[in-house]
Amino acid sequence: MGSNENRNYTFYEFTNSLCPVCLDTVPAKIIIRDKKVYLLKYCKTHGEQLELLEEDVEYHLKKKLYDKPGTSMKIHTKVEKGCPFDCGTCPQHDQHACIGLIEVTNKCNLRCPLCYADAGDGEFLALDHIEKMMDFLQDSEGNQAEILQISGGEPTLHPDIISILKMAKAKKFKYVMLNTNGIRIAEDEAFVKELQQFVGGFEVYLQFDGFKSATYQKLRGENVFSKKQKAIDSLGKHKIPTTLVSSISAGINDDEIGEIFSYGLKQPYVRGINFQPVAFFGRTDQTAEQNRVTLSGILKRMEQQTSGMLRLDDFIPLPCNVERVAITYMYRSSKGGFVPITRDARIQEYLHLINNTFVYTIEDALKNAGRSLLDLNTSCDCFKFLNDFRKIIPLDFFKKSKMQKIEYVDQNTFRISVSSFLDAYNFDMKSMQKECVHVITKDLRKIPFSAYNTIHRKGSSL
Repeated sequence: MGSNENRNYTFYEFTNSLCPVCLDTVPAKIIIRDKKVYLLKYCKTHGEQLELLEEDVEYHLKKKLYDKPGTSMKIHTKVEKGCPFDCGTCPQHDQHACIGLIEVTNKCNLRCPLCYADAGDGEFLALDHIEKMMDFLQDSEGNQAEILQISGGEPTLHPDIISILKMAKAKKFKYVMLNTNGIRIAEDEAFVKELQQFVGGFEVYLQFDGFKSATYQKLRGENVFSKKQKAIDSLGKHKIPTTLVSSISAGINDDEIGEIFSYGLKQPYVRGINFQPVAFFGRTDQTAEQNRVTLSGILKRMEQQTSGMLRLDDFIPLPCNVERVAITYMYRSSKGGFVPITRDARIQEYLHLINNTFVYTIEDALKNAGRSLLDLNTSCDCFKFLNDFRKIIPLDFFKKSKMQKIEYVDQNTFRISVSSFLDAYNFDMKSMQKECVHVITKDLRKIPFSAYNTIHRKGSSL
């Protein structure tokens, strides 16, 4: 018989996880120890396992304060083996797709050591089949699909990439993202000029991991920093909204988080930054124990590296997926600098005004407040909300033309988010069932990003 006399932790809640060795479902405790949060799980074949879940227990505990019921969606598969093996999506899933991701190719012009898709040599999906995938996504969301992300591989290599983007815009997605490493954008200005036609509900989601040569050598296999700079300059020249996407790994570039933030804030058409802790699936050969950075760990590092310009408390768990996404918005104050809106506004009081989506905008929130004011059962919260936000949006904002609104938002707001995906090590069933980034597969299934890359990608191909 064993002993649990050294179990010096607080048991917080129960979940299910995966054994990273055999991928069997295993019971797990979420525990608190030394102000951090861990998964403690036991596989009958591979024994006890302890995995880091969050580096800051206070942030983890406040997640539930921001949770909201999921948005409805169509169900396509039955529960047979249990989560996460029935994806497609199955009835156990609790959240719709805020972001639907279509990989139009598995061909790439880089060989990144951490690539979750193991991209390299590959093929291109046919345009007519990509259209079927777009239609499937729209249908699965009741023709109200929000964000479509065109990804790969490297999607800009697809010979029909402009036609793909035109088709995406014609399908009436609220927002279209082009997920790219930026190499073609840096080398082909004519291509960037073509992208300009899509501005308005469109942005480039640009891979950008830091500044050191060693960062790019370890994460991307070669130093492509100069190409990143050139791509950002070209996108800014042609006024194309851009989000920098930074994969963060401990001991490699977690000391560059503050510098990435400062750099992005200075670029005129960089709208925001999305930090992503490296997840341990795909091509990466790193071990989770040595290189794990968590969502709250990134927030802590951001506070330390920005001299208080950003604080951990400035970020809120995103209501559509409180476990794995944190976000804040900054606005340009009357003094010219950027300030987090959460520092002045009572966000938790206004949770009912925030859409259950990754596409939360200040304009949406103001519209929601306006609708609530027409409700006879409304409280005075909406008046307080409008008062809190009046310094952000000018009085004539809703009278501006579409392009004037776009220009105002591009120049006066800045979004910072952290998206932390699950792998077999930190897999948490309840987090998985709220994941809102879904991969649309060639055989027309909709699979949560983490489940797809941990389990389902191995049996999938273009």
